[in-house]
Amino acid sequence: MHSWTDTLRFAFQPVVNLTTGGVAGLEILARPEAGDILAQARRDPELDGRLAVLAFRAAARKETLLPLHVNVFAGTLADLGGLTALHDAVREAGRLPWEVTLDVVPPYTHVPQPALLEAVTALRDQGFRISADGVGDGDAPLRLLVDIAPDLVKLDASLLARPAAVRAMRTLCDELGALLVVEGVETELQCAAAMSAGAQLAQGALFAPPSRLPAADVYVPPLGPGVLPALRSGPSVREFVRPAALLPATASAGHVRALLTGSPDVSGVLLVDRAGVPVRSVHRSRFLLSMSGRYGHALYADRPAAKLGDPPRTVGVDATAWEVLDVVAVGDPDRTSDDVAVVDRSGRCVGVVRLADLVRALAESRVEEAAGLNPLTRLPGSDTITGEVDRRIAEGRVFALSWLDIDHFKQVNDGAGFAAGDELIRSVGRALQMTMSGNACVGHIGGDDFLVLADPESLEPLVGTVLDVPWSAGGHPVTLSLATVLCRPGSVTDHRQAAACLAPLKKAAKSLRGASWVVGHAGLAGYQIRRGSQPMAPAGTGAAGAEPGVG
Repeated sequence: MHSWTDTLRFAFQPVVNLTTGGVAGLEILARPEAGDILAQARRDPELDGRLAVLAFRAAARKETLLPLHVNVFAGTLADLGGLTALHDAVREAGRLPWEVTLDVVPPYTHVPQPALLEAVTALRDQGFRISADGVGDGDAPLRLLVDIAPDLVKLDASLLARPAAVRAMRTLCDELGALLVVEGVETELQCAAAMSAGAQLAQGALFAPPSRLPAADVYVPPLGPGVLPALRSGPSVREFVRPAALLPATASAGHVRALLTGSPDVSGVLLVDRAGVPVRSVHRSRFLLSMSGRYGHALYADRPAAKLGDPPRTVGVDATAWEVLDVVAVGDPDRTSDDVAVVDRSGRCVGVVRLADLVRALAESRVEEAAGLNPLTRLPGSDTITGEVDRRIAEGRVFALSWLDIDHFKQVNDGAGFAAGDELIRSVGRALQMTMSGNACVGHIGGDDFLVLADPESLEPLVGTVLDVPWSAGGHPVTLSLATVLCRPGSVTDHRQAAACLAPLKKAAKSLRGASWVVGHAGLAGYQIRRGSQPMAPAGTGAAGAEPGVG
């Protein structure tokens, strides 16, 4: 008598790290040859639990070292209260629970949330990682997503048509300590959009379609201008994590040698204790050199591999790339090529980072940054400011966007000379940089125009520095004009709208005499004149009236 398992096959689809271009894990997908076993599993928690076990065992038979993603319905977890059989299967295969991510699949409707959260907590305590699947295109309540606090959040590629929503989800992921994954990526345009929106991982046919054998190589489009992942002051180490080759601390040297010779891409092995905490680090080249020396195999093959290892270098999952470089810099110079273990809050290994990945990404970010700097002031251009504006809009933050320029700058150049004009621009740029706090952005967008993005409370120090002090070029007095638009959550949808609100305010500020400052609110008519005065009206005409809302 045939069982439904006789017609069930599994396929593997890689989860790709968009920063390193490497495979970060494998999702195991059920592929029944007949019937709709998944629809039945959705209604039958016991069946769904069996599918999860079979999926893991199918991957274990392929002897892949990559972390695995196993799908399970939310209702199954709530009903079963955990997956004891899966935990047993992982242990029997010699794998570690934290090498397995459970993709919690919708629907969530009618699933008792307390029971689901209790099950997720139990699984996390066992060591499993948790991924929230179908977010943005499913029925996952936002409050439940926050309560689950997943390690990964998976979005459907259709959401890339709404980049503000993806950026907002990236912000939420940063708060939760989660990685953002985009599923179903099929085109290079979608891949670029995912990178620009801040996704760290992705899946889809573009990289590699689901296949019966785990993919060894994937295609990742080269990073184009403007789609370099946001590295800001300190890129998260999470963006560079690679799968770790883990063995028990008691593993023999022969066991390690078999793993290394059978996996040429593995640069080292971490020996972990029963809790998954790294205790020794075995570097590929140094280990194999010791084993291949005279009497090496005879001396070491049956002895603990720990004898040929070194103390592990570790960083937390919340570390930045710069902190990893600090760890490498203060250690033994002969170990600069060693992998650095990334550990969770319990000290368990969740992967490794390679120095080459960090150096490459940081170098690319510096090249990208340098290309966008104005050669006169060494300040970033408009792309940096507009990108930060969009990020603050996605985060729902209040911000002030200001446009500053020098009045009658052509006359300054004509009267004092271009050298004096250039020095004036540099002086204004330095003053802006020195005044603004760390969370503000100053940009030089060409000529004598500057953009300043800051919190509203930073405006008064800005005005005191650039408007309430005398400026001159070649002995000629100079005044500056400042226009500011205050943007509250929901008042603008992107940087283009913010710029459109700012343009008439700049025109109003330029129409005033002396150092001027005009402030408006996005979405509201009128403006306030904070500095400057109306020009004198010609005889026989009325005075130029201020727009509605002038204070």
